[in-house]
Amino acid sequence: MNNKSYGRSELIYKENINRIKNSKIIIFGLGGVGSIAAESISRNFIDTLTLVDFDSYDISNLNRQLYSNYENIGRKKTEVFKENIQKHCKETKIYVKDEKVTENSIEDFFEIEYDYAIDAVDDVKAKLAIIKYCKENNIPVISCMGTGNRINPEMITVEDIYKTFNCPLAKKMRKELKKLNINQLDVVFSKERPVETLDKKLGSTSFVPGSAGLLLSSYVINKLALKG
Repeated sequence: MNNKSYGRSELIYKENINRIKNSKIIIFGLGGVGSIAAESISRNFIDTLTLVDFDSYDISNLNRQLYSNYENIGRKKTEVFKENIQKHCKETKIYVKDEKVTENSIEDFFEIEYDYAIDAVDDVKAKLAIIKYCKENNIPVISCMGTGNRINPEMITVEDIYKTFNCPLAKKMRKELKKLNINQLDVVFSKERPVETLDKKLGSTSFVPGSAGLLLSSYVINKLALKG
């Protein structure tokens, strides 16, 4: 029996495990998608993990966001996440930034040289700022499109954003990315048409956002392990 924290992963990745262990990853957004991605990434016992989110837990988060419970309502998501991840990641350096991403502040989030960035925020301007900075500075990045109003996690996949469909958020992003002359972007998106909801509001399930988060995590870890 391998008693190392990463022993089970090492059985799969073999000599490539060091590429995972030595990696530095930043995750923007700790909502339904990002919270699951962050937890999954953390259990790969990477060198450095930075978590970015300016929000606090709300009662509406209880159906899908990791660590959302009645005791944590009103607490900062970054604070709760660091507290919990440190319980199983004793060697990983964990940094948190309780700040909103803007075009003017984006550079402040990249004081460390990251191997991968994960965009799991739902604000178009923030997404564009993250992606633009990463593309200009040769930082690998993957972005999540909309997971709201979907009920089928089997329809989630990874694709270039210019090949996406049935996603209103991806449509907006394609338009804005063209203006920035960004011609390629890996994204997680759902091929499922959004369902019609009561009062045309954005609904969510406990399983579709989480499935997207796991796909983000697996894509990034596998890319890092198998690069070169």
